[in-house]
Amino acid sequence: MPEVIYSLAGKRVYVAGHRGMVGSAIVRRLASEGCEILTATRAEVDLRRQEQVEAWMSKYRPDAVFLAAARVGGILANATYPADFLYDNLILQANVIHAAHRTHVEKLMFLGSSCIYPKFADQPIVEDSLLTGSLEPTNEWYAIAKIAGLKLCQAYRKQHGRDFISAMPTNLYGPGDNFDLGSSHVMPALIRKTHEAKVNQQREICVWGTGTPRREFLHVDDCADACLHLMKTYSAESHVNVGCGEDITILELTYLVSKIVGFKGKITRDLTKPDGTPRKLLSVDKLRTLGWSPRIGLKEGIADAYLSFLEGHHLERSDRAVSSDLIGQSDVSFEKAKSSAPHAPTLSTVAHHPSRIGNLHEG
Repeated sequence: MPEVIYSLAGKRVYVAGHRGMVGSAIVRRLASEGCEILTATRAEVDLRRQEQVEAWMSKYRPDAVFLAAARVGGILANATYPADFLYDNLILQANVIHAAHRTHVEKLMFLGSSCIYPKFADQPIVEDSLLTGSLEPTNEWYAIAKIAGLKLCQAYRKQHGRDFISAMPTNLYGPGDNFDLGSSHVMPALIRKTHEAKVNQQREICVWGTGTPRREFLHVDDCADACLHLMKTYSAESHVNVGCGEDITILELTYLVSKIVGFKGKITRDLTKPDGTPRKLLSVDKLRTLGWSPRIGLKEGIADAYLSFLEGHHLERSDRAVSSDLIGQSDVSFEKAKSSAPHAPTLSTVAHHPSRIGNLHEG
């Protein structure tokens, strides 16, 4: 195991985005670190407002920060609200990072996304592929914002010597995911579509595009574990990819999800819909060199994600909500949540949802 260069024990740790899928997983993982966890709702501090962010940071003086707050969504949401995705992510990132500098935060981790890489980057994608080609048009607004956040962390390290690092996760899924079909990503969308098809005894379901694009998926509890591992063992200018190093076609994933959910109907494809990036597999050599690897297999992870969906451990947001509300304190933090899935129970607070997949606190 690599040397721990920054211990979280006894620290005041602020998780920006604590109600979101990633943020809530980080909160769960931090529970075993012997630290004080700081969180703030949007009613307490709107991350788009610089004066509010600086006032809150000055008052609570965190030692470490996980910046997991963001406005997120799928292809449809990105295409419909490009200004919202670019502006809101740019401004909230800049506010938190600058406030962390001004209040002398010891260490900050910025959470980005694998969409920062060129659409046709060589596979698997190494960290040095950044800015070597054009982006995928369907999510370039979000990608540009995340690139700016990554570069801002590098700039504060260069100019001010701040220990600000960045992690770029692959496609994530698990407890706390967004299952709204208008704004969700592929994994939760498939889980919900197959579940509803099973409940409604549909004969078939349809997936967008050809089904040939390949995607990599990492359970959010594995991602949280990797983030804490990096926080404790890594300090350098370059960002670090966070993934599992394996991918699967969308069509293969659809069959796998259908089997786990119990849908036995036909799977068809809508060839009029876009495929998106042909392949997006991250190179995880740097992360493996640092001594971390995932523990949750894809089948086990999908089963857990489906169980969390059935138990109501998720939030939903519509495209209208994406345009009018901010994910300021969370990447699913809309204050009013509902579940419209058939037979789904009342929602629970995602931040308090315990992981059901073993003990991830020793990585």
